[in-house]
Amino acid sequence: MRSLQSIFCGFVEIDYQQDAHQLSRVIAAVILIFAGCAPKVQRPTRVCPAAESAAAALSVQKRSFESAVAFRANGKCLLSYYDEQDKLRKENFPIKLWSEPPGRFYLQGDVAFDPKGIVLGSNQREFWLSMKPKEISSYIWGQWSQQSCFEELAINPELLLEALGILELDTDGNWSLLNSGVFDILTKHQAGGMVKKVYVYNCDHLVRRIEYFDADGKVLVVTELDGYKTVSQDFWVPSVINIVRHRQDGRSDSVSITLSSIKPVQLTQKQRSRLFYRPKPAGFKHIYKLDGNCDMIEQPQ
Repeated sequence: MRSLQSIFCGFVEIDYQQDAHQLSRVIAAVILIFAGCAPKVQRPTRVCPAAESAAAALSVQKRSFESAVAFRANGKCLLSYYDEQDKLRKENFPIKLWSEPPGRFYLQGDVAFDPKGIVLGSNQREFWLSMKPKEISSYIWGQWSQQSCFEELAINPELLLEALGILELDTDGNWSLLNSGVFDILTKHQAGGMVKKVYVYNCDHLVRRIEYFDADGKVLVVTELDGYKTVSQDFWVPSVINIVRHRQDGRSDSVSITLSSIKPVQLTQKQRSRLFYRPKPAGFKHIYKLDGNCDMIEQPQ
């Protein structure tokens, strides 16, 4: 099967033997769906003192991550994408999610009258995605130790975890700081080029925008965050998550999330086992595993 680099575009009917690339496009849309319905992100206007250095700005983000607690939320999802016939499509449905930092996450989407029609889950070792609608009946899983594969992708579970503030920034990486109006802009450099820019509002030190770049320095994905809600002391979660992916054909796919009822939770071991342990795949048309070469290999039933 083709590299995961080709994933993430739109819903289409799968014929694995005839067109493996179609499956990649289906998965693209599904993972994009894992954001939801949101209003327009508002740009801050009040300017406050800027951060003194990249290290100082990163230390604030690190403290926020270390203050993260388990929480749950309800929400809505709005997905806009182009299908195989270049027709613009939109999907809108409710979602529920649970998170327990670091790295434990579970989201389910009510699709086709099935409250678990789509499920995305992760723990500190692995992630999984299941899709029940018969047109896209698939189960995909992989290990976070192979997360370098995801750096080439536009939308992926890692991006969603980072947007929610439950994935720690690589504070030991090569970062620079630019103070620009209302934002302290942190830029991560790797192999001589930019890989990420993080825009931190200098009045509340919350991340409002993240840009991801390809090897040529072009913007691949833009994540915008707003409507932060206090979950615990020094830990806030955005209730608005907008993600735009810029495609090679010049068009863009977008996904928006509106979260409500964001509340801290105390999870029992039984709940952790139910939410954050990868379930065995059963009843799916296709089962795939991400291998060490960043390919999805179909597994026997």
